[in-house]
Amino acid sequence: MRIGIFTDTYYPQVNGVVTSILMLEKELRNLGHEVYIFTTSNPKSKKILPNIFRLPSMPFIFLPTYRIAFFCSPKMLRKIKNFNLDIIHTQTEFSIGLFGKMVSKFLKIPMVHTYHTMYEDYVHYIANGYFFKPKAAQKFSKIFCNMAQTVIVPTQKTKNYLIDYGVNKPIKIIPTGIKLEKFMNHVAPEKITDLKKNLGLKTSDFVILFLGRVAKEKSIDVLISQMPNIIKKVKSAKLLIVGGGPYLEKLKSLSYDLCVHENIFFTGEIPWQQINSYYKLADVFVTASTSETQGLTCIEAMASKIPVICKNDASIQNLIENGKNGFVFNNPEDLANIIYGVKQNPQLRKKVMYNAIATVSGLSCNSFAKSVQDIYYQAIQNEYENRMAKV
Repeated sequence: MRIGIFTDTYYPQVNGVVTSILMLEKELRNLGHEVYIFTTSNPKSKKILPNIFRLPSMPFIFLPTYRIAFFCSPKMLRKIKNFNLDIIHTQTEFSIGLFGKMVSKFLKIPMVHTYHTMYEDYVHYIANGYFFKPKAAQKFSKIFCNMAQTVIVPTQKTKNYLIDYGVNKPIKIIPTGIKLEKFMNHVAPEKITDLKKNLGLKTSDFVILFLGRVAKEKSIDVLISQMPNIIKKVKSAKLLIVGGGPYLEKLKSLSYDLCVHENIFFTGEIPWQQINSYYKLADVFVTASTSETQGLTCIEAMASKIPVICKNDASIQNLIENGKNGFVFNNPEDLANIIYGVKQNPQLRKKVMYNAIATVSGLSCNSFAKSVQDIYYQAIQNEYENRMAKV
């Protein structure tokens, strides 16, 4: 197949959507398909790579780390026509996603869409939510998803939300896979020791890791607010926050306000190629976010053989079983006791890590790509049958 992936966010940006797209792109090529990427321009991207087409764009005024493409020229449309694409797969709903829909309609190519982001949790970025309300985000999501032949979602949670929004197109649940060997493979102890030293951590520190985009909707402030209680229980506790984002300075200020700044370490943005080492140096992985559609970092942490502690949310209901392959908390005040229990009970840690590996072992990149491939074939078949019915 010749596959066109249309997305507003792509490497060198670092986020869960980019990770998913890069993995899918690579695995589809391994399966023998031709993959063309259509995305925004990026000042950090200096190389011209084959089959990757960057459209002129500008930073999104409300969130400068994201970019919005200008209206595409007829020249690009003609170029895409010459590729003879079999399927269009949109990954975002804005400028490039809308362009993908336009290409689909103009060239009569079937289109599928992956819904990655619960936009009602992100409206605060646009004028603090005064002009773009959650209801508007829901309506926009409904309209865009109903333009696709099939919608791919990672969890039942996301499917339920889209049904509530009024999406009436087929919705297929395909959990995003990960490169399991990257996280399961051994990392040399001396490398972990050096990394800890460079970060300012001691070998005796009990490292609590959050890894992801440093943004309001990730609820990292909940973790920081509980650090005084955690430190009382685990005196060697250190919170390591790996990632960049718009909330970084506010969280640093909060750590000073609570007088726990000496126990909290911020790395800023880290290249995806290096993040497996950060999982490996941690003793536990913790997240309080309820804005996830899947929680890819939880899966990566489980594959990395560290206990995962998550805020109770529908996105992890079929992933984390409390006390078996991870831990779930309802109240932030419970975090200190859970972390203390994990530290003091090596046998529990061992059992949880063993069960976590068994849970994520089926979430490989290859199985994910094959499931998406099946959606493509079905969409192409449906398009053919629809055309025949009109003859």
